[in-house]
Amino acid sequence: MTHTINKYKNFFYPPGGILLWIIILIELFTFGLGLVGLMLFAKEDPALYHNSRMELNATYGAINTVFLLASGYFIAKAVLRFKQQLYEQAVRFINFSMLGGLLFVGLKGVEYFEKIQAGHDLGSNMFYTFYWLLTGFHVVHVLVGLVILAIMKRGIKKNKEAHSLDDFEASAAFWHMCDLIWLLLFPTLYLIL
Repeated sequence: MTHTINKYKNFFYPPGGILLWIIILIELFTFGLGLVGLMLFAKEDPALYHNSRMELNATYGAINTVFLLASGYFIAKAVLRFKQQLYEQAVRFINFSMLGGLLFVGLKGVEYFEKIQAGHDLGSNMFYTFYWLLTGFHVVHVLVGLVILAIMKRGIKKNKEAHSLDDFEASAAFWHMCDLIWLLLFPTLYLIL
């Protein structure tokens, strides 16, 4: 009986709390709708979408994928170290995770600059409208995630037990959501159309 209750408790109280997971699901749904819209519009003018996609730098996208995946790995290691009460190691892994996020944002900034220089802005065509909206919204999420990780790091450095495990897992879950969204955006924008 106790095992059954714990099973349901874990379902309703996942790492980070149920409300965070509802937010994550809403975010994934929102990005999913954007990607479906992109693909539907791409069917209307496949040549435009293909030619526009070919103007994107897939190497930048692949490198940014590595940055975010490595960052996700490091935040998972940070949570593990936090659980083990190895707070200095947790902070070190948070730093590595944040570095991956900052490198992502930096390279995305270079890519944005190149697109603007080439005259590809939000109103260039429907592909670029989706490109700017989807990647821009994702960058905002990464920036918010970086702020959350910085707050977690600061709290751990100030007072090793300033944050609960739930807080830390919620922060990591948000960060992993950023990874997952990019894993949907990268192939759809840079490789498929």
